[in-house]
Amino acid sequence: MEQNMNNVNGQAGNVEEKLSNMGSEKKDEILSSFDGFKEYLSGKVSLGQKMGMDEEQLANTAQKVGDYLASKEDPRNREEKLLQELWKVGTEEEKHKLSHLLVKLVG
Repeated sequence: MEQNMNNVNGQAGNVEEKLSNMGSEKKDEILSSFDGFKEYLSGKVSLGQKMGMDEEQLANTAQKVGDYLASKEDPRNREEKLLQELWKVGTEEEKHKLSHLLVKLVG
């Protein structure tokens, strides 16, 4: 169980690196529509659940994705623009709650 938790923590720590290394075509495919983004996030949530991540760990990882997207990617649709604006004005606690909501939305 401890090794599984280390794997989960290692996965969460590499979120920004993995997103940074993702090709622009793949990013465009994922971010071109909100449905595409939700589908991608749903797949990652499902994978995390299979690895034994609980909702808190999934939300922490989603928050890292949100931090990356808000600072490094331009929104490609209205929904992403709204999420970015909410992210910019939110406190860390509010961002974390929004991450939980996103996990629930796609779970």
